[in-house]
Amino acid sequence: MKEIKDKAREMMKGFCRVCKVCDGRACAGEVPGMGGLGTGASFKANLEALEGYRLNMRLLHDAAEPDTSVSLLGYDLSMPVLAAPIGGVSFNMGGGVSEEDYAGAVVTGCAKAGVIGCTGDGVPPVIHESGFSAIAENGGRGIPFIKPWEGAELDEKLEKARATGCTVFGMDVDAAGLITLRQMGRPVAPKPAAELKKIIDKVHSWDAKFILKGVMTPDEAELAAEVGADAIVVSNHGGRVLDHTPGTAEVLPEVVEHAHGKIVILVDGGIRTGADVLKMLALGANGVLIGRPVSVAAVGGLTEGVAKYFETLRAQLSGAMVLTGCKDIASIDTNVLF
Repeated sequence: MKEIKDKAREMMKGFCRVCKVCDGRACAGEVPGMGGLGTGASFKANLEALEGYRLNMRLLHDAAEPDTSVSLLGYDLSMPVLAAPIGGVSFNMGGGVSEEDYAGAVVTGCAKAGVIGCTGDGVPPVIHESGFSAIAENGGRGIPFIKPWEGAELDEKLEKARATGCTVFGMDVDAAGLITLRQMGRPVAPKPAAELKKIIDKVHSWDAKFILKGVMTPDEAELAAEVGADAIVVSNHGGRVLDHTPGTAEVLPEVVEHAHGKIVILVDGGIRTGADVLKMLALGANGVLIGRPVSVAAVGGLTEGVAKYFETLRAQLSGAMVLTGCKDIASIDTNVLF
């Protein structure tokens, strides 16, 4: 991983410093780029919220070889982890690798590691085209995320995504405030419940599932369940759309309290290590999405870099489960937290 990070630092110079601690301090306000919007407070809040939780160490048990595997959204996974949908290599990551190579590295590297890669959307078209191609090349094993476009573009992209053979679709509604897209003359917008329901009903008619990413409050989690979404992602878009939001680990417990059992609850934001994954699962998430570390691994090592990152992450998660007395994912609960 050190070699992968060193290579990524060289390739992403001027766009991401690949800091020893990826906490959003050095890159605050660098959007485009890998930073958080404005003061970077939302990006930093994600890390600070996770750091605020401590783990109870327990060793008087028989959980010596924990099972990290799980079934989630119709997938059998080596651990409850997905690669978050990120695109725009040229203007966010320095263009050291092509969009096609980046998307292929994420989706294929995830498949090798037994997890799922999500693909991004945006401007120019090569972003979604590369993602769709990577999913198709992996036999439909991947989740295409489509932004909340205005007009016919949304339906057109849904149909193109369907052709990849995927069984799960996503919409990152938290992208509704992205400055970069509006500057490019391609506005995205929030989606009212009635419109969302029509989109979800269409996806369900294809015998597929739908994930809504960008839910930060209990009322919207319940609303997402009411309109038929199969899963939500508690996410502030990595702190890149609205300054001064709380960290996702701060809002997750209340979302879980209101929506548990009604919908699959995923979360992203500041997750870097296996211990971070364990914390989010202990707070009630069914799974997590990881963004920036996967991007660094993809730029620095392509497919093998992504696979190596997830191999490392799984070892960390397994080790943390041993040291907190968790024999499998189902046994992780709030007792893990101090």
